[in-house]
Amino acid sequence: MYGKNVEIRTVNLKNRAERSEVDEFLKQQELLLEKDVEFTLAIYEDDKIIGTGSITGNVLKCIAIDPEFQGEGFSNKLVSMLLSEQYQRGNSHLFIFTKPKNSKMFQDFGFKEITSVDGQVTLLENNPRGIEDYTSRLKSQRRDGKIVSGLVMNCNPFTFGHQYLIETASANSDVVHIFVVWEDRSVFPSNVRYRLVKEGTKHLKNVFVHRGENYIISNSTFPSYFLKEKNSIVSIHAKLDVKIFGEFIAPALGINRRYVGQELSDPVTKEYNTVMIETLRDYNIEVIEIERKKIHEAAVSASRVRELIRNGEIEKVRHLVPQTTYEFLISEEAGPIVEKIINDKK
Repeated sequence: MYGKNVEIRTVNLKNRAERSEVDEFLKQQELLLEKDVEFTLAIYEDDKIIGTGSITGNVLKCIAIDPEFQGEGFSNKLVSMLLSEQYQRGNSHLFIFTKPKNSKMFQDFGFKEITSVDGQVTLLENNPRGIEDYTSRLKSQRRDGKIVSGLVMNCNPFTFGHQYLIETASANSDVVHIFVVWEDRSVFPSNVRYRLVKEGTKHLKNVFVHRGENYIISNSTFPSYFLKEKNSIVSIHAKLDVKIFGEFIAPALGINRRYVGQELSDPVTKEYNTVMIETLRDYNIEVIEIERKKIHEAAVSASRVRELIRNGEIEKVRHLVPQTTYEFLISEEAGPIVEKIINDKK
């Protein structure tokens, strides 16, 4: 199968030359090496890359083989080594975003398709009962009502803006289910965000908070590396995320309404909301956009809270967040998070 001069090596992603070489190879395959990759393998023939694959968290991505070498078993070897690396890292529940035409190859490795969108992206997982087990856990928390609403939130951290949106949904619904985005890509860890949401909504007896786990797809994990038309990334991401919500999550809890904050300035979020409204209509789920809460004529946002912390003005945060969030921010536990925000030069 392999020639004398073919070998698979781990790429030093901190080495600009090695990273650039992988990036150039992927561009030839109409792919991109995403910035968040943590580990990359490359197949070399006489020091020329003929294939590569990468890992980010529990996701396999950026997998490509030079067309001249396809059909020679390189894909199988590469995926096998990436899976081995994932298992060594302690990641047993794995996901792959890929083009639908590549789905069969990954299914041969035990991956199961969750859903697909517009012939452009397919999401697979290696746990044959992953999504079913998640929805089964949700069904155990189902509460019947005429209007059962859902909200998906990151809450980085939980603010009066988030609380206002949830309170509005609570006042106009029989039951409200909140899903906290679960990837630890935010400066506030998922378990902290989840706890602050629970503490900030405990006065609302018809509100239930859930971990989004692996099935609420955030912008940070959705891959753009294989979508040729970059202006379609937001739309495809939204369709995939919302389709999973409509096909699996909403039926498990009987959700028939979804609340979102109105977006006037951020074009990405605005497009996401537009796609959500159109897509969820197919699942008989109404989408309600709520005008964002304002204090002193400025919309309350988590980014504003982080900016104040970064500028050393944490006392001003008191007016933007519930008392439970503020108490956490000035606690010893929050020290490393606050320090990280202050040291963030972005």
